[in-house]
Amino acid sequence: MRLKALFFLAWLITSLPTAAQLSRAQFSSLENILGEKSSFSGHMTGFILYDLDSQKVVYEKNSQLNFIPASTTKLFTLFAAVAILQDSTQTLRYVASGDTLKIWGAGDPSWKYQDFFQPDFEKVWKNYQVIQYSDANQVSPAFGYGWQWDDYYYDYSAERSPLPIYGNLLEVKKVGNRPEVFPSRFQKSISTTTLPIKELERDLHTNDFKYSPTTFLGRERFIPLLTSGQLTAELAQELTGKTWIYKKESLPENNQAFRGAPVFPLLQEMMLESDNFIAEQMLWMVSDHLFQTLDTERAIEYIQKTYFFDLPDQPKWVDGSGLSRHNLFTPRSMVVLIDKLYRIVPEDQLYALLPTGGKTGTLKNTFQAAQPYIFAKSGSMSNHYSLAGLVRTKSGKTYAFAFMNSNFLGRPSAIRAEVEKVMALVREVL
Repeated sequence: MRLKALFFLAWLITSLPTAAQLSRAQFSSLENILGEKSSFSGHMTGFILYDLDSQKVVYEKNSQLNFIPASTTKLFTLFAAVAILQDSTQTLRYVASGDTLKIWGAGDPSWKYQDFFQPDFEKVWKNYQVIQYSDANQVSPAFGYGWQWDDYYYDYSAERSPLPIYGNLLEVKKVGNRPEVFPSRFQKSISTTTLPIKELERDLHTNDFKYSPTTFLGRERFIPLLTSGQLTAELAQELTGKTWIYKKESLPENNQAFRGAPVFPLLQEMMLESDNFIAEQMLWMVSDHLFQTLDTERAIEYIQKTYFFDLPDQPKWVDGSGLSRHNLFTPRSMVVLIDKLYRIVPEDQLYALLPTGGKTGTLKNTFQAAQPYIFAKSGSMSNHYSLAGLVRTKSGKTYAFAFMNSNFLGRPSAIRAEVEKVMALVREVL
């Protein structure tokens, strides 16, 4: 028995994954390009390379430090959506009341947004002429915690709402020297100004707009609308031809849920094009699925306690998109997240979701090579640039990595170019 136990112990030891180690030359190459004399010496840099096969760290530098992740936050949102929503969106909750259908939005961003699959709302309200809409299930405000207030008129900062229509955006087209907008109901809310503004600009507190006929360029195609339950009801009435009434009423427990659209195309747009609006609505749909309320903070708390309790460093995660500067993640927590995604998302789907260097999404014009080797989410804002995902080396191995940079002067594009040099080296030497 003792002999059998010794044989079993020997087998166990030899079958365990061994630590992934770099040769002296490989280590020196990475140290030189990331060291004190490199372009990364003047700001905070964290980098980690993780062997997915052995589940060992190959190389790291400052991977324990916290960084502002910007849009790499969407990797966390992606995991939450895959784990909770699985294959379809949360669209509506509803109850019948005589000849009236009472509905509450569940966060689905699909309705008349881009070319996404449209939920078959007729399944829900075809037998009702009157629809009563409530947004009383909304807990989180329209803007995320830590968003910059003066981003309110840029399309990357569209407001969150329970039942978005048109992505909560106003479409703008230049006709001559004036703007024409859709939905056209807002055309009457446009006035002229003598101020030399170059675009159609919205008032901070209302859906009133101004432009200058002498300086109008019309380059901004979309402007966020100031959302409200009343506006949602009015837009929905125009679209459906039914009578919509806005009344703030609590969601009863005995409601029915309608899951109306496939979630994968939305996730793909969120990741490839870094769509902030979709990312924020994703967390609201997660919250609705879990708690029947639209509460970003509560959804994040649940995901962290349930799925991310084992991260080496608990992140400060506050929104779905990464617009907030309050988000803080470490590179070593990022690679554990990527490893989790690698284990639960089918390989073909994961590669379809991640921007591919030189091919798709936000990496289409960078990390170019005859054979794509970077599959990752980037994130940038003033003085911060991060990249996290998968790198495929010439030896045929695939590694998870996180490369985070903060507090640098100059443009993120300059740091991105240096990051590209490092990842090209990783591809060559590993």
